[in-house]
Amino acid sequence: MFGLEFFLGLLTGSTSLLADSLDMLGDALVYGFTLGVVGLSARWQASAALLKGIVMGAFGIIVLGQAGHHFVSPGVPDVRIMGLIGILALLGNGTCLFLLTKRRNDDLNMRSTWLCSRNDIIANIGILIAAGGVLASGSKWPDIAIGLLITTIYMKSAVYVIRQATAALRYQEVCDVSEESGYPMVILKDSEQMKSN
Repeated sequence: MFGLEFFLGLLTGSTSLLADSLDMLGDALVYGFTLGVVGLSARWQASAALLKGIVMGAFGIIVLGQAGHHFVSPGVPDVRIMGLIGILALLGNGTCLFLLTKRRNDDLNMRSTWLCSRNDIIANIGILIAAGGVLASGSKWPDIAIGLLITTIYMKSAVYVIRQATAALRYQEVCDVSEESGYPMVILKDSEQMKSN
């Protein structure tokens, strides 16, 4: 689906399709990492989550570059293709989100995978809104605006996943040092963790 959506995003000049296609590639990587570390240690799971966060952030940066290009280039994306791809992606991603929902709080790895799927649903709905906006206005601006909104959501989730994974990796380092030294460890919560409790 990534290849098709990316090709059609380039062909039609749609920022929102490009944003969603790059996220589809990220999802394939995310699901692969998630399945690869199920049952492995917390360090492996946190490392996989960190890599997922970095991939999500990198794709966000790529889409920002494409949005800048579409800002200055003429042309309006094809709303028929945008709508068709938006509906197909929404059906597929809705199924994934439904299957992941009951497992989303199992661990950081499953939580980050669920977040990616939730973002996909938001993006797919955004593509449909962008297609309607382009159709109604005859302008590329609804597509660019939705593409930038989708990218903002991806970037926010990427930062969240990176922070959570980094904290989990730091915790593992403290646990490893405590085990090696034979001394008990004291865990201090940072201000963000204390606010959420």
